[in-house]
Amino acid sequence: MLGSGKTAGRRVPAVREWLGALVSGAHFPDRYQLVQSLKAAAAAALAWALTGWWLEAPMALMAPWAAVALVQGTVYRSLRSAVELLAMMASGTLLAAGAAAVTGNTMAAMLIALPLAVLLGNWLPVGEQGLYAPTTALFVLAYGTYSLPAVGHRLLETVVGAVVGVAVNAVVLPPVHSLHVRTLACALPRACSRLLRDLGEGMAEEYDEERAERWHRTAGELPGALSDLRAARGWATESFRFNPGHRMRRSTPSPSERWDVVWAQVVNRLLTLTLTLWETASERRGLPRPPGPSLKALSPVVCAASEVCAADATVMEQGPDDDCLEQRAIRLAEARRALAEAKRHLRGPGPDAGASLGSLVAGCQALLDDLTPGEDGSALSAGGARTGRT
Repeated sequence: MLGSGKTAGRRVPAVREWLGALVSGAHFPDRYQLVQSLKAAAAAALAWALTGWWLEAPMALMAPWAAVALVQGTVYRSLRSAVELLAMMASGTLLAAGAAAVTGNTMAAMLIALPLAVLLGNWLPVGEQGLYAPTTALFVLAYGTYSLPAVGHRLLETVVGAVVGVAVNAVVLPPVHSLHVRTLACALPRACSRLLRDLGEGMAEEYDEERAERWHRTAGELPGALSDLRAARGWATESFRFNPGHRMRRSTPSPSERWDVVWAQVVNRLLTLTLTLWETASERRGLPRPPGPSLKALSPVVCAASEVCAADATVMEQGPDDDCLEQRAIRLAEARRALAEAKRHLRGPGPDAGASLGSLVAGCQALLDDLTPGEDGSALSAGGARTGRT
């Protein structure tokens, strides 16, 4: 008994630790998820009430089912999904009713209708809506009524539910996703700034292989942020289509697609720089580390570039500001002067060390060129900005 008590005593902290980790890792629903969930529930209740009162359906399952499914992330997606869902549910209904009418047996009708419904849902380009063909067939067979009026009643319930779902999603706080684009647009230059600052501090010191590998791993995560930004742009563009409420939202700046191209180039420079630093710090590679004074000379270049990226994030987040743009220009000029000083070290090291130093210098030169505004200001976060809605 004493031993079991000690075992239980040891388990309690472990259970508490597990529960704490579970709670800390849990992601609570945000405002968008909460609003869409409430809209879906309201659409289902309204569809159920309409079919029960207007159509006098004893078990109006099709209507609320369709209504819930069509409260989608955008109004356009709701309309497109409505067409696909109606086609799939109508196909499942007709297949089930026809198989039941021919066989007169529910089990035999399932064996005939379900394979055809599943094949139809997988074959047609309807995505997730293809699942509604076999599930609708199952529900129709579960009802047990296959007459023509009953089938027509089920299809009418589905149409009512689809109309209610699309209408609720379009009228009640229609979803618009452009705010996420702006959030990601601010996060990308801020992440580049943090990495460049860490690089600048490390190049002024004696960085080891582990730290250099961590730099390259961090740089390898930046293309994922770019992919998220491109996906968010797609959602934002789609959310404005057929959306009756987007004009009532307040305007916010959104970067042009040229901005994505510029920061894709910056990300590629960071991948190249961190890879060179990692390889020169590794004992398994034959590329020697550049001399310490050469790396220290490049440190101010990278640190100043970090300040430029931070200014871009501020401009994107708060809008164009004369003081911020002036500080950005000053930091960029400092970086170019520091790069000119660092180029003097190219004459000193041997061929191998000169190759690695030359790679770093070329990468820094290209990075500063990418961060330099063009005639259209395309290197700035707000350059070419267009008005969006949140």
